[in-house]
Amino acid sequence: MSNAKPSYTSGTSSQPLLGMTIGDKFDEICATYPDNDALIVHYQDIRWSYADLKEQVEQCARALLAVGAKAGDRVGMWSPNNAQWTVTQFATAKIGAILVNINPAYRLHELEYALNQSGARYLVTADSFKSSNYTQMLFDLAPELNNCEKGQLKSEKLKTLECIINLSEEQHPGMWRWNDFIEEASKTELSEVEAIQATLQFDDAINIQYTSGTTGFPKGATLSHHNILNNGYFVGESQNFTDKDRLIIPVPLYHCFGMVMGNLGCMTHGATMIYPTDGFEPKAVLEAVEKEKATALYGVPTMFIAELEDSDFEKYDLSSLRTGIMAGSICPAEVMKAVNSKMNMEEVQIAYGMTETSPVSTQTAADDPFEKRVTTVGRTQPHLETKIVNAATGRIVARGEIGELCTRGYSVMLKYWNNEEATKGSIDENGWMHTEDLATMDEEGYIQIVGRIKDMVIRGGENVYPKEIEEFLYTHPGISDVQVTGVPDKKYGEELIAWVKLNADADSVTEDQLRAFCKGKITHFKVPRYFKFVDEFPMTVTGKIQKFKMREVSIKELGLDDI
Repeated sequence: MSNAKPSYTSGTSSQPLLGMTIGDKFDEICATYPDNDALIVHYQDIRWSYADLKEQVEQCARALLAVGAKAGDRVGMWSPNNAQWTVTQFATAKIGAILVNINPAYRLHELEYALNQSGARYLVTADSFKSSNYTQMLFDLAPELNNCEKGQLKSEKLKTLECIINLSEEQHPGMWRWNDFIEEASKTELSEVEAIQATLQFDDAINIQYTSGTTGFPKGATLSHHNILNNGYFVGESQNFTDKDRLIIPVPLYHCFGMVMGNLGCMTHGATMIYPTDGFEPKAVLEAVEKEKATALYGVPTMFIAELEDSDFEKYDLSSLRTGIMAGSICPAEVMKAVNSKMNMEEVQIAYGMTETSPVSTQTAADDPFEKRVTTVGRTQPHLETKIVNAATGRIVARGEIGELCTRGYSVMLKYWNNEEATKGSIDENGWMHTEDLATMDEEGYIQIVGRIKDMVIRGGENVYPKEIEEFLYTHPGISDVQVTGVPDKKYGEELIAWVKLNADADSVTEDQLRAFCKGKITHFKVPRYFKFVDEFPMTVTGKIQKFKMREVSIKELGLDDI
């Protein structure tokens, strides 16, 4: 590689990093833009200015102190999107408590693990969401609630949990109702909150987010004020956010996409956060864009696909939109084109990252050439570094070569909570976070993700990257979405299977037709051996495709268990 340009870049910026806590930045913004719309939640009929939001946050912070919360205490948040989620996010930051984001889809086993592994003393919970009865699950895990005073739980299974705050209007034994909890604020003074806030440092841990592990237990990525405040700020800067922007946030708040890129991206610019519903509903998103004259919209590719395919799509006025972010998984080029043209989001950007990096490491820019915006995840974010290395040797590869993407800078998490071994396995001695994503870097520094180290399929000695095949198959006029993974094969080691979702109005498409479509256009070993037609893909709550589940189902259905 002596004469070749190495795959390394650093992001430059005229804007310095914010050297302050989330609470201090929040107070500064509330003082600057008190009358701006801060938070609009359609389904709760809430419309708060920054002055209103500040009042709500201060009440919650005082109430937390009144029920015994201290800096460093872990406060779990188990709920879909609502105003209370955001109030709790900023209130915990003000008193230095560590917010523990708990996936709304978690069931008993996962909930027990997250609460115990984080050592949560407090839990703010919804009553129920979709098919999950949160309250019942908590009584199943902690029957002691039936006989304890509010805030004094001593549970055999949930060893550290003392206080549960339920968002239901109904009174449940052993739990606070939100409104009653908030009334506890009268027992403390705002000056107590301010005194604690003044002692906090921006490198303090403020957030634990459990990564959705494909194997084993999830790991708690521990993030600081500095990590997430700056990431939210620079993601907003990339979109040219001002106090006039209005962002629709249909992505889950429990994930970095919602609470960092969404909430903190808006807050740091005095912009407006808008939640159409508690979960994702394409029609509600489109209605909110029109009603609120939104300028920006976030989502994962599957969300944008659902919005574009809504039966009433054409009737909505989306002319106010200009920008937004598509992230969470690799975006098909055709979807990007449709979002540009049909949703008026000519400045929509692709962002790439992971929970462990707060989350965004690379991002396209509004003025990037179209081709770069549909084929890459952009360039290195300000104040960060990126390199691509040979996974076996750790040496930087030349531009254009495939290797593992690594990132370093302010965004890299502090650690995995109470998991030193996993931390050392992800962050090396030089501070580089190893993503396990395979990528290439071009001459201009644009990065293309070609797959996961674990997703790469080796067929007969050939490295095959599913993304390449997905992008090709997506050009078929009858295909709405497609995902490719590997399954075992006696002869070649692995073969490819494509899960295909057809357009609603598509003529019937057969396996043979798709093979014929591939023939002569892509190398023979890249043509999937198997095809499976589906209505949906197995995915996480954040819209990430679970390829390991696709693989499991495919192996079982094809009778390949013995290979």
